[in-house]
Amino acid sequence: MTTIILAIVLGLAFGATLDRIGASNPTYIGKMLNLTNVNLAKTILLAIGVGSVLMFGGQMLGLVDVGHMSVKTAYVGVFVGGLMLGAGWAVAGYCPGTGVVAAASGRKDALFFIAGGLLGAAAYMATYPSWKASGLLDKVLGGKVTLGTVPGSKYDGLLALPGDVLGIVLGLGFIALAFALPERLVPQRAAEQPAE
Repeated sequence: MTTIILAIVLGLAFGATLDRIGASNPTYIGKMLNLTNVNLAKTILLAIGVGSVLMFGGQMLGLVDVGHMSVKTAYVGVFVGGLMLGAGWAVAGYCPGTGVVAAASGRKDALFFIAGGLLGAAAYMATYPSWKASGLLDKVLGGKVTLGTVPGSKYDGLLALPGDVLGIVLGLGFIALAFALPERLVPQRAAEQPAE
C-alpha cells in the first residue's frame, strides 16, 4: 500500500511540475519543436542530465541499486513507433504524459488526444499477430542491451565502457548542452506591419 501511495504522490508532483514548466501547453511544445523557443527542451535536457548523474553516481557510491531497473527490448518496431510518436507529438502538441497532465489541468483537447491514444493502443492489440508476423518485433542489437555495461545489472553493453561512468559523462553532457543552448535556434519572424 505504501508503494501505491508513494507512486500517486510522485505522479502528482511530476504532473504538477510538467504543468508548471509549460510541458502541458501545446503552444510551448510547438515552439520547442520548431526551434523558436527551446526553453522547454533545455529543461528536459537538464532534468535528464541531473537524473543520470545522480542515478549513476549513486550506483558508484553504493547508494542506488540499478540491478532492479528494466531495459526494454530493442526491435525495429520500437524505432518505427518512436517516429510515429514524434510525428504525433508534433501534430497534437502532446506526448502521452503531457496529454494526461493537460487533461487534468482542464484542457478539453487533451481528452481527444487521450481517446486517440487509447484507440491506437486497442488497434495495435487487435492486430498484434500481424505485427508479430511482419518481423517488426524481432530483436535487434542483442535485444535487451544498454550502451555500457552497468555493474549489478543483468544486461550486456554495446560499448566496451563502464555503463555507470558513461551515464555520468552523458548526464554531464546533457547538463552542459542545457546551459549552452540559446533561447531560440531559429530567429522569430518579425510581425508584418500594416500598410499605411
